[in-house]
Amino acid sequence: MTELPERNAASTFPRGPDSKRNSNSPKPSKTSSWSTIFSSSRSSSLSPETRERKIKSHGWASSVKRAITSVSMRRFHERFLGLDKADITSSGSEVWLLGVCYRISSGESSSNTQAQDNGPRELLNDFSSRVCITYRKGFGAGDDRGFTSDVNWGCMIRSSQMLVAQALMFHHLGRSWRRPQKPPYDPKYIEVLHLFGDSIASTFSIHNLIQAGRGYGLAAGAWVGPYAMCRAWETLARGIDQPMPMAVYVVSGDEDGERGGAPLLYVDIATRLCSKLSPDQWSPLLVLVPLVLGLDKVNPRYIPLLSETFTFSQSLGIIGGKPGASTYIIGVQDDKALFLDPHLVQPVVEIKIDEVEADTSSYHCSTMRQLPLDQLDPSLAIGFYCRDRGDFEDFCSRAINLTEKSNGAPLFTVAESPVLPSKSIVAGEEPLPEPSTLTEDDWQLL
Repeated sequence: MTELPERNAASTFPRGPDSKRNSNSPKPSKTSSWSTIFSSSRSSSLSPETRERKIKSHGWASSVKRAITSVSMRRFHERFLGLDKADITSSGSEVWLLGVCYRISSGESSSNTQAQDNGPRELLNDFSSRVCITYRKGFGAGDDRGFTSDVNWGCMIRSSQMLVAQALMFHHLGRSWRRPQKPPYDPKYIEVLHLFGDSIASTFSIHNLIQAGRGYGLAAGAWVGPYAMCRAWETLARGIDQPMPMAVYVVSGDEDGERGGAPLLYVDIATRLCSKLSPDQWSPLLVLVPLVLGLDKVNPRYIPLLSETFTFSQSLGIIGGKPGASTYIIGVQDDKALFLDPHLVQPVVEIKIDEVEADTSSYHCSTMRQLPLDQLDPSLAIGFYCRDRGDFEDFCSRAINLTEKSNGAPLFTVAESPVLPSKSIVAGEEPLPEPSTLTEDDWQLL
């Protein structure tokens, strides 16, 4: 499986696999590979000629390493992988970014009344205001394995952090919020960034996510899939002392989320989750839908459906990318996905909860990258944020309409309640099970 390049100087921190390969057979680091190629005999007595050859060889190797880590080589590597910078103006087509439509070509008429008239400039402003969370180096080790960086193994975790961060930003500040050019910043914005810091003290840190997801295979240095990542968020949301301001509903059609099939979202379960969090009123809801949509790549029949989810006003985007290299997809244009890339290595930054003058530049990105939708890894997860009951009902209506367009192959479907074989839910003889305890036999397709 391919890996995205590290868009920074090579890290000296421990490295783990960034793909689904066996972690017992780690890929040798670039440094060890070069040292193997250019190492010479370790004789206790070297002739002057040999020592001179060693010095020249080492100098040449250093030059080659510098070239490989140069900007031009990294750009070539990205182009080779098909992860080029997006040129949104070349086609002039509309761009959908997390439920908002941008008209790129002012000369084209558009039937979409939601399209923004000032196009590219406002699109870039929106894109760069989204929270971008990347690889970090220099954080405190969270377990006995001693990792102080998540380089080459944390991209799935970082992608999921970005999605949840957008949900919190929409909840506290609204979809129309844009990052100001300079501080002081809104305290709620700083509070959200503080939650995703790289220490155990930060509620939604990589440390706490790994701890919450141990039952689903999360571990420092190991790559995980979208299903396990969604379950880790569900577990963390239930276990934290200060609850999330929204309920978390993982919609999955089977017990491990990896066998495919269209999962069902049950209105009754969503209602109970929201009532449990806020008994007196319908609480906000974070919906996570892990999916398997093919074998090696996404089945083409699902691509139009994936694109249309970005037109939902509740859209939080997609956790997915190329095999073994997760990204956070937040928009679409034609047959291309627009994404935020976690594969940039940055030093740890501590943002205190009340530090409204903090430097937050490392949590944003103005470089828009694109990936062909037909090259997506079929294992991915879609996210939605429903602010209240009316918003949830609108989301269900959109999902049902999308199902009707699917020609028998929906991403997911909506039903009123699960039908259990032994008891009648309507009669009140059996309480609704927790979402994570439903087995494959409990699902009833519409």
